Formats: sequence, structure tokens, C-alpha cells
Amino acid sequence: MQVVFSEVGYVDNEVEQQTDQNWGNVCSTIILKDEYRKGLKGLEDFSHVLVITYLHESEFNIEKHLQRHPRNLSDMPLVGIFSQRAKNRPNPIGVTAVEIIEINKGNLVVKGLDAIKGTPVLDIKPYYPMYDIVDNARIPDWVEILMTNYF
Repeated sequence: MQVVFSEVGYVDNEVEQQTDQNWGNVCSTIILKDEYRKGLKGLEDFSHVLVITYLHESEFNIEKHLQRHPRNLSDMPLVGIFSQRAKNRPNPIGVTAVEIIEINKGNLVVKGLDAIKGTPVLDIKPYYPMYDIVDNARIPDWVEILMTNYF
């Protein structure tokens, strides 16, 4: 089965090359296609959203990316792609919880979106703590180390 998506908009910010850290202070504007701008109605009552992106510059090579050290750091364990949030994946979809800064002229300004300028946005969903937070979630120690200075 082939699954086809169309973008609802794209990311506009100052980041033109992928980086592995310091996304926390990046402000991005999600420029929505005209036909989707009215879909933001009611979002002003939320503080955060989940942004689903198509990582258009990623390149998945099964031999290289199926198992690897996160960020290719030799001091990280060798783990599978489904144990990581790397951009080079079988289906290059990104999901990031971000803070809403403002809704301006039918566009959405957010903080903390780890996507470069021009990244297609597939969807925007309101952040619901009852769905999006899992109490007592477990992660391996290497994730804590890896995420230092990411946001």
C-alpha cells in the first residue's frame, strides 16, 4: 500500500542546515496554505502543539541507518532506528511538541521546533497532557546524555 500526504504548510526560520542541538530557543513560523488557515481557530486557547513534519532532506540507507550509534557518536550504544528519533528513517516523519508563541495572520509562530527552513508540515495537533504525557516513562541512560543541550 502506498500512503500519500500533502503538506498543510511549511517551516520558516533562520536554520538552513540540520543541527543536533540548541533547538530550544529557535522560533519558527509555520506558514499555512491559505485553505488551512481557518483551521487554527481555537488554537489560541492552547499553550503547546504537536507539529508533524516531513523531513525532506533526510536520506534513509538501510545498511547505514537501520542500526547505528545515535548521532554517530562512538560512546553511544548501537541501537536500531526505532529506538532513536533520528531524521534518516524509513519514513522521514518528525514529531515535536512546541510552545505556541502567537497566531499571526493565519500562521503559527512556535518555539522549539527542530526543523529547518522549508520543511513541509504535514499536520498540527493540540497538545493534550492526558494523551501526550506518560507518567513514569522509562528511557535508557544514553538518551539523557544524548539530549543534553538539544533544547
